[in-house]
Amino acid sequence: MGKKTKKPGKGKEKTEKKTAKAEEKRARRENKKISEEDDIDAILLSIQKEEAKKKEVHIDENVPAPTPRSNCSLTMNPLKETELILYGGEFYNGNKTFVYGDLYRHDIEKQEWKLISSPNSPPPRSSHQAVAWKNYLYIFGGEFTSPNQERFHHYKDFWVLDLKTNQWEQLNLKGCPSPRSGHRMVLYKHKIIVFGGFYDTLREVRYFNDLHVFDLDQFKWQEIKPRLGSMWPSARSGFQFFVFQDEIFLYGGYSKEVSSDKNNSEKGIVHSDMWSLDPRTWEWNKVKKSGMPPGPRAGFSMCVHKKRAVLFGGVVDMEVEGDVMMSLFLNELYGFQLDTHRWYPLELRKEKSTKDKVKKSSDKKYNGATLDNKIGSIDLEKCEENNGDDNLESHEEAADLESSIDEISRHMTTNITVNDGGPSIKSDGRPHESGAQLDLQNSISSEIVKPCGRINCSMVVGKDTLYIYGGMMEVKDQEITLDDLYCLNLSKLDEWKCIIPASKSEWIEASEEEDEDEDEDDSEDEDCNSGSNSDETDDDVEAKDGSRSLEMGDAVAIIKGEGKNLRRKEKRARIEQIRANLGLSDSQRTPIPGETLKDFYKRTNLYWQMAAHEHTQHTGKELRKDGFDLAEARYRELKPILDELAILEVEQKAEEAEGVETSMRKRGNKKNSKRSAPQK
Repeated sequence: MGKKTKKPGKGKEKTEKKTAKAEEKRARRENKKISEEDDIDAILLSIQKEEAKKKEVHIDENVPAPTPRSNCSLTMNPLKETELILYGGEFYNGNKTFVYGDLYRHDIEKQEWKLISSPNSPPPRSSHQAVAWKNYLYIFGGEFTSPNQERFHHYKDFWVLDLKTNQWEQLNLKGCPSPRSGHRMVLYKHKIIVFGGFYDTLREVRYFNDLHVFDLDQFKWQEIKPRLGSMWPSARSGFQFFVFQDEIFLYGGYSKEVSSDKNNSEKGIVHSDMWSLDPRTWEWNKVKKSGMPPGPRAGFSMCVHKKRAVLFGGVVDMEVEGDVMMSLFLNELYGFQLDTHRWYPLELRKEKSTKDKVKKSSDKKYNGATLDNKIGSIDLEKCEENNGDDNLESHEEAADLESSIDEISRHMTTNITVNDGGPSIKSDGRPHESGAQLDLQNSISSEIVKPCGRINCSMVVGKDTLYIYGGMMEVKDQEITLDDLYCLNLSKLDEWKCIIPASKSEWIEASEEEDEDEDEDDSEDEDCNSGSNSDETDDDVEAKDGSRSLEMGDAVAIIKGEGKNLRRKEKRARIEQIRANLGLSDSQRTPIPGETLKDFYKRTNLYWQMAAHEHTQHTGKELRKDGFDLAEARYRELKPILDELAILEVEQKAEEAEGVETSMRKRGNKKNSKRSAPQK
């Protein structure tokens, strides 16, 4: 699901070759003659000329939904809480980058999109920021990337859109922040507050931690500088910035620093600290983590609903074996209680059935409680008392419930047979294909609807409803840019609804030369094969669904009698991938491989009861039942991939046992031949 780098041990020459390629690429960026595609000044000038031809506002009614994009802005219309305003964004298809400057307005009730074309519009951009105030939409900063990603232009322009007339106006005012993207901008009363961001100079990426304020009454910019000895957040981009009453919260972010090694290489830092800014005194204070905060992640989104902030998505990178990196794109929801500064997981609940009985069926409906509108902070002491006095009772109840859904938590009975072609696995008398992959999303019950894990999506709240649009995720080495739209009632927290499903994302495989430029290097034996997949080597073979085409490396292995080893490496890679994905998830909400539902709930019951209490405010027996329902839903969701892991591990053990037996026979034959040899 993420990008993988090659394992070490390929030799010093290959490392030097990769370093030389990187230096050549940097030199080309700085010194080569700019191609037409990379001449940003010429591109922007051409766009400006086209904009000058527009004489009046043109509105296209009921147009198709926007094309896939990430790093766009999505804003609720302050004049109409049933209308979303989408502007800008970017899309990468594996070959070129497209940056958008289109403006859409979406009527939620009618499910209709309008495309607005206005004279004097801002040039295309992504990673900008937008806030709405009265009947205006304000936009600042962002970036424009050349199609080949060789050049970047960061904006420092400030624009306002009249939502009544659809007319744009650029505000040329002194004292505005320097050019940047990845910054954050919020509205506090009659002030727009801008913090952080980054600027790419080609030679280096500069991160900011400056604070700027724009007064909407006086139409003036002001930079707020730190006082001597005062606390102040470090420089970063991609963080989240949100307002509650007279507090402005900053959470997370990303930055790079130059390491102290000989190569002066850059190291990425994923921030997980939280700060609170008082807009009356402009003083920063660190906020201590309490409750159950999310783990460190990058690219997540947040917005405010009543007295809580809601967090969704993000990505976690993890080195799993040597230099192999796994990326897990998350679709978890967390809540941050703004008045008590407490974190807690947001788990969805199904509405309570009229007949509160558990059906002995795999497709039974989950029991649940009606969710209250007000979310309160949980009292840990109450939970501990409930767990202390009634712990045994809750486990007995869990066992009773487990017996009614034994098809979920029972251990798989497997029969193993080994033949010349390799081991095969039987489960309940039915054979399974060796090394076959299961698609988790297809295996999950059709009742479960939720957005996939992603980064850099747009998120907004209107009328107690959370809306999530677009973003980006990775599948193997492909960047999948999304265009789906989901909504969730934050007062009920009952279910996700898919308003617009994701379309098929375009992806163009890079040529051999581009692969080299991006350091996705082929092995030396495969450099002449421009159509081959640069990510596959004998040491790094990814498991694939179904049958796969015979490639050069496989053919050589079969000739040498190493076909079975390749299959084993595929299994190892898949097992490593599943274990990494499960390991990157929060251990409190992820079953351990081989763990039954009863054991899973016994280990994590406090987590689920806390999560349930945030929704229902129930206590005692009702709280324990609510917690078990949440744990059961999570276990059921991950059961298919846990089953796949169990099958693969049994196959792997059988192959290892077969290998040991074969090697012992070979050693025995060698000893016998030595004994029968003539003495000298």
